[in-house]
Order: sequence, then C-alpha cells, then structure tokens
Amino acid sequence: MAHTNENPAQNVTFPSGGGTAHGYLARPDSGSGPGLIVIQEWWGLTDHIVDVTNRFAAEGFVALAPDLYGGRTTHDSDEAGKLMAELPVQQAATDLAGAVEYLLGRDDVTSSAVGAVGFCMGGGFVLVLAAQQGDKVAAAVPFYGVLKEDYPSFADLTAAVQGHFGSEDTMATPEAVSSLADRIESESGTRPEFLQYPAGHAFFNDENHMGTYDAEQAEIAWTRATQFLREHVK
Repeated sequence: MAHTNENPAQNVTFPSGGGTAHGYLARPDSGSGPGLIVIQEWWGLTDHIVDVTNRFAAEGFVALAPDLYGGRTTHDSDEAGKLMAELPVQQAATDLAGAVEYLLGRDDVTSSAVGAVGFCMGGGFVLVLAAQQGDKVAAAVPFYGVLKEDYPSFADLTAAVQGHFGSEDTMATPEAVSSLADRIESESGTRPEFLQYPAGHAFFNDENHMGTYDAEQAEIAWTRATQFLREHVK
C-alpha cells in the first residue's frame, strides 16, 4: 500500500474534516475560471483522471481531482473493487466537501458555486456531493455512476444534473438509471437530464481497462458535459 505522498499526481493539499486531503489541481492558461471538482473512478487518482482534469482546465475550468484513496491506484478490477469497498462514503463526502470549500476560497476561482463531474464510483459520489452541498454545487455530471449503498435524500439538491450512461452497462443498468431519475425528481422537484449512449460501462475511459472504451461516444459525451458545465457554473 502506498503512502499518501507517493502518488506523483498530487500537487495540492486542503483541509478536510479536521484532517488534510490531497489532490491534483489544473488551471486554465488564462489563470482563472469557474471551479470544477473531478471525481475519480474506483481505480484511484490515475493518469487518466489527471488527463481528464487537464482537459477540463484547457476548457477554462480551475479543476481539482481529490485523491480519495490517499495515494493508492490500481489497474486490477478485483483490487479496485476492494479499494472502493473499503472507502466509507461519508469519508469521501467529507473530502469532497473540503474540496468544494478549498476551490470556492481560491482567488483564481471565478464562480460562486462549483461544478462536479465524476466517473463510475465518482459518478455516484457526484450525486452524494450535490445532495449534501446544496447551492454550493451548481452542476452535477455523473458518468455511469455507481454507489455501493443507497443515495442520501435529494431534498436539498439544487444543482442542474446531466448524467451520461451506457445502454449496455451492466453496473448502472438503464432500469436502475431510470428509477434513480424518478427518485431525484420526486425528492428535489427537478428531473435530471440522463442521457443514454450505445455503449458499455466506462465507455469514456481511454485506458480501456474494461474493454468498453468508445471514442465516438466519449467525444459526444465530452462535448455535452463541457457545454452543460459552462452554462451552469458561473
């Protein structure tokens, strides 16, 4: 097991529930922009998540990917499942809440609330974060989100929500996605925009650990997500 400071991707620290959390921050060439939290998959804060964070920075966002695993990464799905199972959702939520406060307190963040985007496990956490942080999160964009336990109440959710899901996904099935949309609507009063793609789970991840990467669908989803975040995070 790696220690916290052994993940070379980490370049910032921020307070989290009385402790300290680590992450990777990327800034746009302009030097400032709206704040965006990028939430990792169950693999950890990998090169792929660093790359995605850099891509969002290139689109104008001050983007922060918190390291929820304290430096650990894996490309083995059994180990990834174990790391995810060992991460208490509330601990992750505390780190993510700290990340929100950290971004909103930065001089180079121009928005009054942040956006949040996450993938797989991170997609589940995006919705937890938006449910818990209310109007501090202006937009929540889950990609094929999965959560190992039930979602908290969405009564305080005010973020605009756009989700991206694969119609052939066996982890976040179309039926589960539809029932989640119903629940979000009944508890928050607003129906999320959940989009389906002819693809499997993790179709956006170009490291392709699951053999499901789809460049064409990933590009469509990326364009929609960045446009949505730009529109809502100001």
